[in-house]
Amino acid sequence: MSNKFDVIVVGAGPAGYVAAIRCAQLGFNTACVDDWQDKEGKPSLGGTCLNVGCIPSKALLDSSEKVEQANHEFASHGISTGKISVDIEKMIARKDDIVSNLTKGIGGLFKANKITSLHGRGKLIANKQIEVTNDKGTEVYSADNIILAVGSEPIAIPVAEVDNNLIVDNAGALDINAVPKKLGVIGAGVIGLELGSVWNRLGSQVTILEAIDTFLPTVDKQLAREAQRTFTKTQGLDIKLGARVTGSKTSKKSVKVSYADKDGDHTESFDKLIVAVGRRPKTNDIADPALGLKLDERGRIDVDDSCRTSIDGVWAVGDAVKGPMLAHKGSEEGVAVAEMIAGQHAHINHDTVPWVIYTHPEIAWVGITEEQAKEQGINYKTGFFPFAANGRSLAMNEKGGRVKMIADADTDRILGVHILGPSASELISEAVLAMEYSASTEDIARTIHGHPTLSEAMHEAALSVDGRALHKVN
Repeated sequence: MSNKFDVIVVGAGPAGYVAAIRCAQLGFNTACVDDWQDKEGKPSLGGTCLNVGCIPSKALLDSSEKVEQANHEFASHGISTGKISVDIEKMIARKDDIVSNLTKGIGGLFKANKITSLHGRGKLIANKQIEVTNDKGTEVYSADNIILAVGSEPIAIPVAEVDNNLIVDNAGALDINAVPKKLGVIGAGVIGLELGSVWNRLGSQVTILEAIDTFLPTVDKQLAREAQRTFTKTQGLDIKLGARVTGSKTSKKSVKVSYADKDGDHTESFDKLIVAVGRRPKTNDIADPALGLKLDERGRIDVDDSCRTSIDGVWAVGDAVKGPMLAHKGSEEGVAVAEMIAGQHAHINHDTVPWVIYTHPEIAWVGITEEQAKEQGINYKTGFFPFAANGRSLAMNEKGGRVKMIADADTDRILGVHILGPSASELISEAVLAMEYSASTEDIARTIHGHPTLSEAMHEAALSVDGRALHKVN
């Protein structure tokens, strides 16, 4: 095998492996370097997302949601189940099978596209070379173009050091082998809420400690308030805002957590503690310092709007660069860079990147919030439609949430769409497409939506912007 390639991609997460596939499709001799290993110590492609992030967490969310439905919702449908039993080991095994199938699938895609997979830790050195180190030693490879897609890693906090026994990170939280009676979660962000929801549905008494005093600050405030009420009053999550963890101490079977809030200092004991305070770019020692690869104040690789780094022929994409740490954002950047290397005109529109939180109900949004519209001095108008007035939603026994639409009051152009409710993760795609085409609310209002469908809530929200919703009082 030659050590010279047209393109070398460092990292095989959603940004990296997609970039490698697109490069290969465009005719480049491509290699992809990655050091991830599965539980058995074997190379595993897919990065955090497929191995211990997006995919396994959604598998457990789906399993736990079925338990929740059996325990609390089937009866209203006239379905009697008797006492429900849960086999956690089988549930975890199902999750692992899904992960295995998908990671092996990437290997199949690499083989089909003739991509060389190099297992090891990749480091950028002089003359557009990548030093790959593994247990067999170090090998050096070179390429005309390098794409850095090194991803991110969980933020560690000294007051709660992860041992993946009693104190676990997001990866450890996916492999808890028994339902904790009391579960603590540090962080009420996306990861904390999703993992807290999984174990809450399975029977844990869950307490979430969040240092800031605002719930989901990136979400439209109106929807965030409704979501918080649902998670706490209906589902029983104990979410403590403004609660800053100051220390933790483990014993043989429990962990005692100290935290401070506006009422003073407190302690609480848990059977397990999940640390989910966010992620940071995994950029430590990715390049020889002599090369001068620029990083920003947050440790992200400094890139321009086309993902070019400070070094000619070296690009960077995904969680390691500016913008939201979202798999689909990284994938699109990877595709764009591959096409730019091929001399094509690529398109990266960070204003239409959708966000999704896979709680129940789901939360999804794209564009700006109403608060941001006010801050920017935009003359705007809003419309909304509740799922409680949607026929399909009621047939599904989903009565909460809404679609909210924000538009420019002068041009009617859609500025943002925010959804709290069933299948929000799927419904948001219509809003993304509309905004990508600079659509107006009237464009959606005049588009025929099937009946009965959840998407009718999007249609009605668009109508509501001009005060003419058909199935609610305006």
